[in-house]
Amino acid sequence: MAGRRAEAETFTARMKKRIHRARIGLRKSGVDYFRGDGSDWIALAGLLVTIPVITFCTIVNNVWFAPSALVLPIVAGGLLLRPSSLLGLYATAAAALIVESVQLGPYTQGTSRVTPGVVLVVAACGFFGLVIAQFRSRVGVPWRGGGTMLFDLRERIRVQSKLPKLPRGWHREMALRPAGGQSFSGDFVVAARTNGGRTLEVVLTDVSGKGMDAGSRALLLSGAFGGLLGSLPPHAFLTAANGYLLRQDWDEGFATSIHLVLDLETGDYELFTAGHPPGLQLSAGSGHWEEKAAEGPLLGVYDGAQFDPVKGSLRPGDVLMLFTDGLVETSDRDISEGIDRLTGEADRYVAGGFHGAAWHLIEAVAKDVNDDRALLLICREPSAGA
Repeated sequence: MAGRRAEAETFTARMKKRIHRARIGLRKSGVDYFRGDGSDWIALAGLLVTIPVITFCTIVNNVWFAPSALVLPIVAGGLLLRPSSLLGLYATAAAALIVESVQLGPYTQGTSRVTPGVVLVVAACGFFGLVIAQFRSRVGVPWRGGGTMLFDLRERIRVQSKLPKLPRGWHREMALRPAGGQSFSGDFVVAARTNGGRTLEVVLTDVSGKGMDAGSRALLLSGAFGGLLGSLPPHAFLTAANGYLLRQDWDEGFATSIHLVLDLETGDYELFTAGHPPGLQLSAGSGHWEEKAAEGPLLGVYDGAQFDPVKGSLRPGDVLMLFTDGLVETSDRDISEGIDRLTGEADRYVAGGFHGAAWHLIEAVAKDVNDDRALLLICREPSAGA
């Protein structure tokens, strides 16, 4: 026992413990900093060290190291430091410019000196860096955390839009294309299997606006709608969603939505709509597409709205297609023409099946449309029981 204690108290063992504690502390400081919770002294110290290094290199060889190189730590400081720390960095950079000016001599005596233009460039970079740092400080998001937060929001919308697995004999897929190639969309889907897994409930919603403008509201609504779905009887869902939007009191707070309630054993379904384009059902027997349009106003317009469903049934080989208006309606094309074009393209997949068809249909019908587009396909396989 004494031997083990002596071994643990040796100089090497103590140094290993200290190095380990220092490494853990440095890692924790870095994590806290990038989360916005920790001090920025590490970044400040590193940038303060670079300024005399740059100054020395400029004095030694001002051809390869121009005086304007001081903008590098200033720009980095605008991204990494808080406003109070940034002022200290700027003071150090100003002192470095004075030293360079004295050592290199007046700018009238040669090139690569500290000219008024260099001073203006460094000062301008410092000003914009301070503005960015102050804005970031008011928002409360660290420089890296802003992008991380947006990435996390985008992934949350994507996860919430995943469709649950369906039993054998059923196929489902969804494709979503935001406006302008952005990562955020005003269209979203929430889905769940309820009633012990027998019922599939899917809600496809189109929030007013598009792209980044509607992305934050789409995230909020997708979370709220996901909580409502399965917690209320199907006929009460859109009524509750309408009340939720009214309580938000947004300036541009309306949305359209379509709610599918599908019995996975019988194929019977109900379709509730709120100002949304109709669903389309392909009948395997006739080969024709039929519009399934229910009655219901926009969400978030007025209280007491009623949403009456349309009923139908998916037999083996039938397909149900739900979509947002960005797929079928443009400024130079009305919705009926867009639906005809969509069904015409969809007919090409009838013989071979609709696996992988959602993305290709958007590409074929509305590839370059500057609007959010979403398409959902629910197919009952021909091999399923009657």
